[in-house]
Amino acid sequence: MRQAREDLSRERAWVEVDTAALVRNFQRLRRSVGPSVKLIPMVKADGYGLGAERVAKALRAERPFGYGVAAVEEAAVLRRAGVRAPILVHTPLPPGCLARALGLGVVPSVSDWAGLAALRELAESGRFPAPVSFQVEVDTGMGRSGFPLSGAADGWWSAVRSAASGSLRLFGVFTHLHSADEPDLTSARRQVERFEEFVGTAEGIGPDALVHFANSAACLRLRSRVANAARPGIYLYGGRAGTTKTPPEPVAAVRARIVLVRDVPPHSTAGYGAAYRARRRERWATVAIGYGDGLPRALGNRGGAIVGGRPAPIVGRISMDVTVVRLDDDAKDLRAPSASPGDAVTFMGSAGEAALHLDDVAKEAGTIGYEILTGLSPRLPRVAPESCPAQGNHDEAPPKWNA
Repeated sequence: MRQAREDLSRERAWVEVDTAALVRNFQRLRRSVGPSVKLIPMVKADGYGLGAERVAKALRAERPFGYGVAAVEEAAVLRRAGVRAPILVHTPLPPGCLARALGLGVVPSVSDWAGLAALRELAESGRFPAPVSFQVEVDTGMGRSGFPLSGAADGWWSAVRSAASGSLRLFGVFTHLHSADEPDLTSARRQVERFEEFVGTAEGIGPDALVHFANSAACLRLRSRVANAARPGIYLYGGRAGTTKTPPEPVAAVRARIVLVRDVPPHSTAGYGAAYRARRRERWATVAIGYGDGLPRALGNRGGAIVGGRPAPIVGRISMDVTVVRLDDDAKDLRAPSASPGDAVTFMGSAGEAALHLDDVAKEAGTIGYEILTGLSPRLPRVAPESCPAQGNHDEAPPKWNA
């Protein structure tokens, strides 16, 4: 019965999730930041589209300090899955969500006076066990949320300290870096300096409070004198995090079945708008995946796939449910890989000697790996890979983050 379910999950199109690779990526980040730094893997957007429950289960043996989310429902999913570790929200919550967050034992973020007042009112209502934990976001340049550093001396930090001495408990202080993955780290280092200066001068940040700013790129590329926690995301899921000599192992692969193979005469057109026209006699395969599954429409006439271990270009516009790939090469004679309906085509991941990396697919689509992963539709079952070969040299240790 289990085998039958597995076969059914691969009958059309699917995403393979290599959780063993994800764990190895986590271990590499841990070596980078050092054993004294608490790791809080980000599992927002359903574990970057790969399944938050699956990710938490895979990392359980690694004993992360907690998990990071962006919405209360994401925290609720983890609680229902049995996660008892701290769950931290790293974005401001809509006012109507705050009480539910506290009911789940979630650590919300406070980014302004109104948020602090609303949290304090709930904490003093007696509806929740006291003290209620919270963390403070400081804006060092991202601009989307957080208390401004320029206003700390004018009173907001005093208000935070006052609240934390009563019904509230200061769980942590953090900021977001906007350029830690850029080739030039000058701006990111300046943000870190501003944040560390604030932490060093602000009274009331106890030794048990979390102090954190590091995303994946910062874990691998920056150092800190004061941070005792980090919250990696994309690197765990196989996305590159800036220019680093320690690339992650691929975690996700996207595959789909061929439903039709045919030879077409010269000047045949493919897809809506007839955006592709055969230059000669060609062989095309129609594959059961489209933008309704999360395959970016922007890959039409520019992206590629792997068929029979060989690259195959996408031709024409990607439809909602199907995509056409050209099987023959650009030589005058028709030399196509052996392909038949039912064969699997790879749109991301490795197959034989060929590979399509997450970030390369994203570049072809004019976007980023984050959007590719989180855009994969629920219509695609998430399954374990049939085989998980190790890739690359994963014994090379990156430089210590907080040395």
